[in-house]
Amino acid sequence: MHVSTTLRHVIGLDNTPPRLGESTLIMIDFQNTYRGGVMALEDAEPALAAGARLLATARAAGTPVVHVVNDGGEGTPYDVRAEIGAISPEVAPIDGEPVVVKQFPDAFHRTDLEKTLRELGAGSDLVLAGFMTHMCVTFTAQGAFNLGYRPTVVAEATATRSLAGPDGGTVPAADLQRASLTTITDLFGIVVPTVDHLTV
Repeated sequence: MHVSTTLRHVIGLDNTPPRLGESTLIMIDFQNTYRGGVMALEDAEPALAAGARLLATARAAGTPVVHVVNDGGEGTPYDVRAEIGAISPEVAPIDGEPVVVKQFPDAFHRTDLEKTLRELGAGSDLVLAGFMTHMCVTFTAQGAFNLGYRPTVVAEATATRSLAGPDGGTVPAADLQRASLTTITDLFGIVVPTVDHLTV
């Protein structure tokens, strides 16, 4: 089987992971809705634990942190006014860490995220983690790339769910996870396997 080179390689983009201490961390949709119920993700708990380690490391390094939440409205699984839509306590914001509310998969679309990054003095390197890999993580990486940022996704701090495929079969979460991360590495950004693959 022939494996094509990535678009990043074709156009000469740098694939060197950034230093966490020289980046800005964006924590995407680490909300309780993904831990149980209709939107539960198969690997939410280990991804959340990895997200907590990443967040702790970033805070210790003095890395700016931005939290993003999806607000689907009152009574939905994404109701940020209810416990189901709240950020999980393991990765909850502390004083001084801004929270950006979104309503689209791309956290830059119709939000204050870009303005918030400017106010924080963020450079080009963004580190992304959160839920769901095939949706908000991928499209936020694309949005960042389109705006000239250099996003890096920490794979172990992301997760997704199994879905029905257009052919009537099932796409297992592990396959969708792999495909989503591959989409990112083809053009939009860098993917590192674990938190430990980022130097501080």
